[in-house]
Amino acid sequence: MKNEFAAERLDVKAFAQTGARLASHDALQRHARLLAETQGAGADLPVDWAAQGELRPALGGPDQIWLHLQAKAALPLTCQRCLGPVTVELAVDRSFRFVADEDTAAALDDEVEEDVLALSKSFDLPALIEDELLMALPLVPRHGTCPVPVKLEAVDPAFEAESAAKPSPFAVLAGLQGNKPK
Repeated sequence: MKNEFAAERLDVKAFAQTGARLASHDALQRHARLLAETQGAGADLPVDWAAQGELRPALGGPDQIWLHLQAKAALPLTCQRCLGPVTVELAVDRSFRFVADEDTAAALDDEVEEDVLALSKSFDLPALIEDELLMALPLVPRHGTCPVPVKLEAVDPAFEAESAAKPSPFAVLAGLQGNKPK
């Protein structure tokens, strides 16, 4: 009998014990937080991902439960330099070790280099995929070279005209000092 696994409620231990693999070609609209980064643009763009479970032998203990995740997406964002549209390619290729509970995961988090998560019979794999892609977003999305010349200064003609029409506050003070009775 073939085991069927659902990404939304993944039994991670069974997934790893069978060495199972899940993969999907989702639409960006299924990942609300990622879609919010695009201001709703590109809802039909693909988010491709694959997950592989495995057991790795551990010295002096039971086999370790691992999940290897690969994901990629191209998000339409706004370049923070020229304010034009820019497509940002995101890619994730990470492995996660699963341990018995949250306390163990928290204790190991500072001690080991690998990413440690708590074991669950109903793990939300799409949430992990979305988390990892969100963390892969650049802090400041921008083109390598902007397609249009970047305007490096902002000038408001109305502001400039109003500033020129106003007298200098120092000139006003000097004028007041000149009218002071002696």
